[in-house]
Amino acid sequence: MSTYRVVHTTRYDYEHPASLCHGEGRLVPRALPGQHLRRSELRVDPAPASLVERDDFFGNRALFFSVEGPHGSLEVTCTSEVEVAPQEPPLLEGSLAWEVARVSAWNGTDAPLIHARQFALESPAIPLSAELEAYARPSFPPARPLLAAVADLMGRIHTEFAYSPQSTTVATPVAEVLRQRRGVCQDFAHLALGCLRSLGLAARYVSGYLETLPPPGRERLVGADASHAWFAVCAPDSGWVDFDPTNNQIPRGRHVTVAWGRDYHDVAPLKGVVLGGGRHKVRVSVDVAPLDPAPAPPAGPTP
Repeated sequence: MSTYRVVHTTRYDYEHPASLCHGEGRLVPRALPGQHLRRSELRVDPAPASLVERDDFFGNRALFFSVEGPHGSLEVTCTSEVEVAPQEPPLLEGSLAWEVARVSAWNGTDAPLIHARQFALESPAIPLSAELEAYARPSFPPARPLLAAVADLMGRIHTEFAYSPQSTTVATPVAEVLRQRRGVCQDFAHLALGCLRSLGLAARYVSGYLETLPPPGRERLVGADASHAWFAVCAPDSGWVDFDPTNNQIPRGRHVTVAWGRDYHDVAPLKGVVLGGGRHKVRVSVDVAPLDPAPAPPAGPTP
């Protein structure tokens, strides 16, 4: 069991004082099997006139706040402590053939399968396309086990696409990511989701954090971590299984899950509307620090 303190800070500095802000955030880690939320605290500066918490449609913890009156900056910080248990790796070759899994998912009458079907449909950021299906096909030959095929697709994305933080924005279409072969973690998750859904498979977008390790002999840089994104596929015989294409790994204890949905827009860490303010600058700082001495497994590429 590993315990982490996650501090996520977002600061907006406005060109002119803003008069009103309505904000919405998904910053609190989920309580899940294998993930226990010890505590979480939200701080908004200036102090909000109202702050409400509730679960959204997908069961994520959603925060809503309003800042009223003139303010030249806005800073939102969420501090959480969460325990994450190591996970047993799934049996990739022992899963159902992907065609059988697809039919089972669409025809199953169990509530979890019925609920999962919404994740097989296109979403605002992830349209279905013949191009995405064509890219996925080499990983999905007839009768290949579902999880082995998804792992192969994950590995191909990791190998064939360059991690390039300045090449895309949250509005970059999946088709452009596929064409230019570069992007960041959210792009790779969107790409994988488009591929899987174009094949008729149910898969969801997952947001959270990943502990990153400094080079040997170097100290951790506080605030140098970032929000992370990966995806999960619905396997009728084993439930939801997570895959991280940015690092070409199946999460097993260093990933902290915050929220999931159809795509990034369902689970954006922070969004809202501001009245006034003019142009603004935004700075985001994320720190994922272990609170126990247990050594972490070797890290893949930094997201």
